[in-house]
Amino acid sequence: MEIPYIVEPRKDTGLNNSKIAIWLFLASEVMLFGGLFSGYIFLRIYADYPWPERTLPVLPGLINTFILIASSITVVFAWVALKLGNWRKFQIHMSITLACAALFMVFKAVEYKAKLEHQAIRLDDYTVIEGHAYPQVKGGDKKITKNLNIKASQVQIDLKRIDDIYYETMGAQYEGKFTLADRLELNSGTVFEKDTEISKSMIDAAKEDLIKALANNSNINIAVARQASSDAGDQPHLKGKRYYDKDRKDFIAKRTKELKTAEKDNYADVTESLTFKSKEGKVDISVNPRWGKLSNSKEGEDGTLKLKDETLISGTTANSSIEIHVDGIDFRHTVMKAVEKGIDPEAAINNSWLLKDAGMKLIWDKHLVSVAKLEESLVGTDHVPTDVELYRVNWQEIAGLEKHSIADLKGMTHSEIKKLFPGDIEGFAGPNHGKVTYPAITVPREQVRFEAVFSPRWNTYYATYFTITGLHGLHIIGGALVLGYYLFFGRKMFDSNPEWLANRVEVGGLFWHFVDLVWIFLFPILYLM
Repeated sequence: MEIPYIVEPRKDTGLNNSKIAIWLFLASEVMLFGGLFSGYIFLRIYADYPWPERTLPVLPGLINTFILIASSITVVFAWVALKLGNWRKFQIHMSITLACAALFMVFKAVEYKAKLEHQAIRLDDYTVIEGHAYPQVKGGDKKITKNLNIKASQVQIDLKRIDDIYYETMGAQYEGKFTLADRLELNSGTVFEKDTEISKSMIDAAKEDLIKALANNSNINIAVARQASSDAGDQPHLKGKRYYDKDRKDFIAKRTKELKTAEKDNYADVTESLTFKSKEGKVDISVNPRWGKLSNSKEGEDGTLKLKDETLISGTTANSSIEIHVDGIDFRHTVMKAVEKGIDPEAAINNSWLLKDAGMKLIWDKHLVSVAKLEESLVGTDHVPTDVELYRVNWQEIAGLEKHSIADLKGMTHSEIKKLFPGDIEGFAGPNHGKVTYPAITVPREQVRFEAVFSPRWNTYYATYFTITGLHGLHIIGGALVLGYYLFFGRKMFDSNPEWLANRVEVGGLFWHFVDLVWIFLFPILYLM
């Protein structure tokens, strides 16, 4: 059966099937991205923390904007070439379109990589430090901060929650160093004597025994509950009474207790956790900070390290500080919290733990000189410095003023100071720690309120950024695959029905224009505002 209106337009709409379908699809896409943009606006307006402003590198975003605009032009040229029956020109223009799509994703990957390697720490007083943190052991992943460390005397494993991946990773730190605190006899008859060394086989056997015991006891409880309810129905004084009647409920409760007592020998013993003691002294345990939380993060004090699978490691907190090479300082959240509490913002900043470090204090003092010069330049105008200009020190400022003293800066104008800052090309995707040696500071873990790389975990802004740009990137990939199909497998269709192929490329081009339009909205909202 031949499907009508594949090439020729319908008389009622003037459109063929493909065009009607793509416009309906694009209408749904408008609702999708419209909802995301609207959500972003409301999240920004009602944010309970200083919203990041102009924190994304502008140059790669700007280049990607021109790349997409160019690809929108070449996809039109490709369609025109098909309409004119020129397959060779179609190949050239469509190849350029696909090359633009690939280049766009390369720039986006560079930008993502820079964000996912960039560390941020929110201190206890809400000061934010940005930079690169380095691993505890050389040769590790440089985006991972120093681990949570504890000198452990005891490990308690929750058999209900333990996940094999945790033990497989941590097992090397346990085995040969911890032994069973008490004798363990399983319902199966297997016995592990006290002081037996911890092992995966022991934990697996105890976990399997627990599952069987819980299943056995559950079956008994179900049977008991049914029997108690049945017995209640046989009582003359309870005839006609509903399940919520007090007399009936009291009878069932009493009968249930009696039946459970009668079945007590059939219940299996339940061992929900295993406790292991260190063999000699305290054992050094190190855990990725994503995996757990210290109850007391101050070095040298007693505390526990609780993993996400409920494993509880007890002992004395060891050095878990984070060494970070600082390329950004942000006091805006500190100021916001100070204002909420009625505290003078300047006093709150000066009392910050960060400024107790001489190197960080010097950076801030230079910033204050820069701000003073900015205010001088604005005298006689209606402009006032923004919170970003007042309370945030970015990587350009740290790198640009590194070799200049405060006395030097006091003798300059604001425009002269700004000329010292590196440009967008030098920091194409952000601060380059390979070219500039940024000042380092070691942050004690007790000063850390929260830490993460610039990922969705860090704050709502980056969660939104990765969601919208990631979804847009998937549209780029999907559109490129469709257009690529026409390029690499469309010759046969071109030879047999060139108008049909032209219609398909036109529909693909409409989708491509929509993707371009979404980015034109995305770029100023995320990168410039």
